[in-house]
Amino acid sequence: MTSPSTSISDVVRLLSASKLAVAFTGAGISTESGVPDFRSPGGVWSRYQPVYYHDFLASEAARRQYWRMKKEGYRELKDAKPNNGHHALAALEAAGKIVAVITQNIDGLHQDAGSRRVLELHGTSRYCICLQCSARYEGDLIYQRLEAGIEIPLCDQCGGLIKSATISFGQALPVDVLTEAFDLSMHTDLMLAIGSSLAVEPAASLPLQAKQNGAHLVIINRTETPLDGLADVVIREPIGESLAKVARELGHEIR
Repeated sequence: MTSPSTSISDVVRLLSASKLAVAFTGAGISTESGVPDFRSPGGVWSRYQPVYYHDFLASEAARRQYWRMKKEGYRELKDAKPNNGHHALAALEAAGKIVAVITQNIDGLHQDAGSRRVLELHGTSRYCICLQCSARYEGDLIYQRLEAGIEIPLCDQCGGLIKSATISFGQALPVDVLTEAFDLSMHTDLMLAIGSSLAVEPAASLPLQAKQNGAHLVIINRTETPLDGLADVVIREPIGESLAKVARELGHEIR
């Protein structure tokens, strides 16, 4: 088997030839914005046990822990700004070089950078939803209530349980988003897997599916992934800098 290229120029060449390129992003693209990877040492999950969805529904103690964790995580997200990686992908989309961003991230930084078609597989931290009546609450409002000492926010309209619009362990991924993501992976001719360990399913199967359906696969990640041996190009340089180089070589300056 031929070893993958490690050249930015080959990423540029593949993007130039692509008719339907898709970006797939994980936590690594946002760590350069100061957003910690929750799984890494010092991340939220190293200080708290994740609360499973069925426990959130069944146990007041679990809900209290869930909101303690969310309160701490929200502090880490609220002031984050898009970095060069986010801006480069937005520029590539605006130029028609990629058609969508499929992301495992919940921080909303792709949208802040200007990306228009963003598929959030794991939901978003930007708002919360009542599980009973579907009333929607901005994240800042719920965060203010947590800071004021409310341990378990409840819906103003029906008194039901409020939960972040992020996807918890044991909670089904949004069917419409997952279906669209799999459809893109089936039809893309180039998948850019960026900042993901490619180890969390079912999301990690999307780049593999793309490759198995004949697409080229580019992996940009600081550490090894299980799909490196299948990739056409593997870049292990800083993500923001790498994507900015790609955008510039294609003639697109980023903000």
